[in-house]
Amino acid sequence: MLRLCLLLILAVLHTHTVTGSQQYKPTWESLDSRPLPQWYDDSKFGIFIHWGVFSVPSFGNEWFWWFWKGEPQQKYVDFMKQNYPPSFQYQDFTADFTAELFNETSWAQLFKQSGAKYVVLTSKHHEGFTLWPSNYSWNWNAQDLNPHMDIVGRLATAIRAEKDLRFGLYHSLYEWFNPLYLADKQNNFTTHQYINDTLWPQLHEIVDTYIPEVLWTDGDWEASEEYWGSKDFLAWLYNDSPVSDKVVTNDRWGSGTMCHHGGYYTCQDRYNPGVLLDHKWENCMTIDSESWGFRREAQISDYLSLAEILTQLVTTVSCGGNLLLNVGPTKDGTIAPIFEERLLAVGDWLSVNGEAIYNTTPWRFQNDSCAQNVWYTASPKGSVYALALELPTDGTSLTLALPKPTKTTSVSLLGYQNKIKWSQTTEGDISIDLSSVNWLQVKSGPVWVFKLVDVN
Repeated sequence: MLRLCLLLILAVLHTHTVTGSQQYKPTWESLDSRPLPQWYDDSKFGIFIHWGVFSVPSFGNEWFWWFWKGEPQQKYVDFMKQNYPPSFQYQDFTADFTAELFNETSWAQLFKQSGAKYVVLTSKHHEGFTLWPSNYSWNWNAQDLNPHMDIVGRLATAIRAEKDLRFGLYHSLYEWFNPLYLADKQNNFTTHQYINDTLWPQLHEIVDTYIPEVLWTDGDWEASEEYWGSKDFLAWLYNDSPVSDKVVTNDRWGSGTMCHHGGYYTCQDRYNPGVLLDHKWENCMTIDSESWGFRREAQISDYLSLAEILTQLVTTVSCGGNLLLNVGPTKDGTIAPIFEERLLAVGDWLSVNGEAIYNTTPWRFQNDSCAQNVWYTASPKGSVYALALELPTDGTSLTLALPKPTKTTSVSLLGYQNKIKWSQTTEGDISIDLSSVNWLQVKSGPVWVFKLVDVN
């Protein structure tokens, strides 16, 4: 209760009056003209958390209920037949959503150590179960049922206690089996009872109460932006909400809006175009390649290696995007050791090479024409970073064809104290002498970053 009171006080203190600043109209032309808050582009790396009732069966993926009862898939049907009585309902899983080992402070510290700059939690997934005591989800929320706690509030407080770590919320617009939504759907979305009685009240509830700096919507594809009332809601969010001056939003606001309207673009899950886009975008992806939620049947080969995660981070940032890396906690509130190990490893790499990621901008080229596994970023001070996903197998030299040296060019290897030898080739390229490097003294890998100063 004390945490909730503190959050409410913060909401009042942060209420933003838009007097003298631009007022956004409920049109895409106006809403899309809003500049993205700079903090988001500078951050580059965030953590996604998928947690809910689906974490109890922890089988298949977070769409468990839908694949059991909505559009049945055999493996989900068989799983239930083999492990639960015929009378068992999805709602019965809440009895085991205990979260007895949930420690929000430990979570926040882990995310901080990972090098992430923002965290996005599922406030409500498509199952409709809210992780906060919503007044508009009676007896289907984490306070009325297990684990009998305000998960959103507790994690928000813990995240904000960490320096330079921001808090955001994911929210599903639709709910698979909500009777109000199904009635509107039956009426071809000409009625709006679900919008008026559930969705809008919940969105206002989480924004006003928890002050999220990211609002990550999803589950929009079955209906148009007009049904969801997206433009009116965004106009309120950008003009009059307590986060109007700092909130960032994505592009999932109705069928046809993805990759066209909203704040930053996601375009699809695990989106990584490999080229520079003219609009800010985000690559949301999972450590478990098969699921966003935790699943017990996962094999070690299903988890991305550190090298694979860093490849996604480097190529994403080089092309102007942010990486939102997902973990799925267990029903008892723990983050599996393999997720923890991957996050800590990413954090170790960023502690050495973070200057090539945070606060950078795309360079005039994204990857090298000669060394195809080298990608570039640039710092505001003019340095160029060459991020090598692999080094030449012969270990002798690395040739960079695109940055051109000047009389004052210097080359260094982040995480290495000694000087790096390099020369200019007859073609005018930079050839870095790798044979002179004592690799046992390099505090980096499996991606290596060369800092180039005074290059053209």
